[in-house]
Amino acid sequence: MGGNPINVAGIEIPTDAPLFLIALGAHVVFGLICVVTGCVAMLSAKRPGRHPRFGTYYYWSLAVVFGTMSVLSALRWAEDYHLFVLGALSFVAATVGRTAQRRRWHKWVRLHIGGLGSSYVFLLTAFYVDNGPNLPLWNRLPPIAFWTLPAAVGVPLIVWALRRHPLAKGRIRPT
Repeated sequence: MGGNPINVAGIEIPTDAPLFLIALGAHVVFGLICVVTGCVAMLSAKRPGRHPRFGTYYYWSLAVVFGTMSVLSALRWAEDYHLFVLGALSFVAATVGRTAQRRRWHKWVRLHIGGLGSSYVFLLTAFYVDNGPNLPLWNRLPPIAFWTLPAAVGVPLIVWALRRHPLAKGRIRPT
């Protein structure tokens, strides 16, 4: 890949190679958009309007994050292949969840909640695995925490949503 490591605001960037820096810049911006839009979609009422609009923003921002992550991982495969795996799992889970809802697959609500919820957990896991050692407070945790804490919080929330949503429980008929 070439280039020299640089330090930006106390964060070590492995290279100053232009392609890497461009991909990293887009990756950070769209990653932040994913975190915000995913959170808004999750916390919004599940009806036309805010939930599907922010869910769409999340999905397409995640597509950009997956693309930029693929470039970054390819440039530093030995160091970042695990981030590629997490990113691929996140994007596949989101695609399954989105497609299940759009095509109204059998038990689509369960697939939608599970897919998009899992996608968000994988997204946060990749973030913490890559950045946790450099974050205040997180840097005091053992490395296994970066891999497990997002799921430890996210999976119970996904299960709660699956148990709570009327369509996931089969109590009302979809329109």
